[in-house]
Amino acid sequence: MTSPPAPLAGTTVLDLSTVGPGTRCTRILADYGAAVVKVGVPPKKAGLQTQPAFWTYSANRGMQQVRIDLKDAGGKAAFLALARKADVVVESYRPGVMARLGLGYEDLRAANPRIIVCSTSGYGQSGPAAQYAGHDINYLAVGGFLHTSGRRGDGGPPIPGATVADSAAGGMHAALAILAALLRRERTGVGEYLDVCVAEGVLQLTSLYIDQFLATGEKPTPGHDILTGRYACYDTYACRDGRWVAVGAIEPAFYANLCRRLGCEQWLAHQTDDAAQEKIRADFAAAFRTRDRDGWVAELAPNDTCVAPVYAIDELVEDAQFRARGMFAEAQHPTAGRFRQVAPPLAGMPRAAGPIPVPDRSRTDTDALLAAAGVAPEQIERMRSAGVLA
Repeated sequence: MTSPPAPLAGTTVLDLSTVGPGTRCTRILADYGAAVVKVGVPPKKAGLQTQPAFWTYSANRGMQQVRIDLKDAGGKAAFLALARKADVVVESYRPGVMARLGLGYEDLRAANPRIIVCSTSGYGQSGPAAQYAGHDINYLAVGGFLHTSGRRGDGGPPIPGATVADSAAGGMHAALAILAALLRRERTGVGEYLDVCVAEGVLQLTSLYIDQFLATGEKPTPGHDILTGRYACYDTYACRDGRWVAVGAIEPAFYANLCRRLGCEQWLAHQTDDAAQEKIRADFAAAFRTRDRDGWVAELAPNDTCVAPVYAIDELVEDAQFRARGMFAEAQHPTAGRFRQVAPPLAGMPRAAGPIPVPDRSRTDTDALLAAAGVAPEQIERMRSAGVLA
C-alpha cells in the first residue's frame, strides 16, 4: 500500500531567508512536503560558510539549492523565471531591499499573479522601528515576554534557552499565514503579500497578560500570576540527585493529588492563599529533596499531578514517549553520512519513508531548476561563467 502524498506536495516555495523566522517557516513547509528551493548567493559573495551538516535550519533539510546573484540583471531575470512557476516566495531582508532589487511584490506579481510573497522581519515592513536590527531576545523584550518571565538572582529577566520568538512567534506565524493565503488563493485565483512581524507574534504569546492590562488597567509584574511563579503549585523543584522536576498542578484536583503524594496534606485548602505560598513552597521543596528525580516522576506523573522531569538534551532524546512517537528521525547527508534529527511533528500524518535528505551545501541544483523554468542552457552557462550563478 502506497503512502498518500504529503499535504503540501505540489507546492513550490522559493526561500530567500538566511536566519530566524524565515528559515523556521520554510523548514515547516518542507517537512509537510512543499518543494522548497533555497536561494542563496554565489560563494564569492556569500562569505565563509562553515556550518556543519546537522545545523538543520541552515543546512536546508529536504530542500533543493540554487545560488544566484540577484543584484545582476541576468540573475534577477533567472529568479523571475523561477518565480513564474512558484507558489510562494519567503524573504527576510530588511524592509525595502526586495523592491530595490526589482523583486518586490509588485514585480513578482507582474510575473506571476498567483504568487504569495511572505516577508519576515523583526518589527514589520512599516512603522518607526521597521529598519531596526534585532534578534530573538530583542523581540521577546519589546513584546513583554522577558518582563513577565520571572527574574534571575540579580533581578534581571531570564534569557530563554530556545529561540521562542523566531520559532513560535515568527516561523510558525509565517507558515500559518502562508497556508491561509494558499487556501484563499484556491477561492480567488490570485496571490497576496504577507507582512509577518516577529515582535507582533510575541504579542500573541504574551496576550494573556496584555489583554488583562487592556481590560482592567492592572499592570502585570514578574511573579504576579499563577503561570509566572505566584503559587507553589506551578514551579520547579530540585530533587535529591540535583536534578529537577516541573510542577504544573493548577487544577484543584491535581493539586490535591500532589499534596497527598508529597505528604503535604496540611496545604490542601491553601492552594491560592498568598500568605501561605512561601511555606507551601518550602514544604514541597523539602519533600522533593527526599528522593531522586526519576523516582518522583515514576510515582507522580501517572497519577494526575502534572509533574514532569526537567530534561537535559541528552536525556530528552532517550525519552520513551518521544521515541514511541518517532520524534527522532534519521537524516542523510552526501558526505557527512547519516545522523539523527528532530523529526517533523506531523500530527499523526504519515512520514516519508527513509532518511530525511540533507543537501551538500557545496553543491546546487541551479542548472536543472533554471532549465526546468525555461532558461536557455547557453544563458545558464554564460551567467555561470560570469559568476552570477553557482
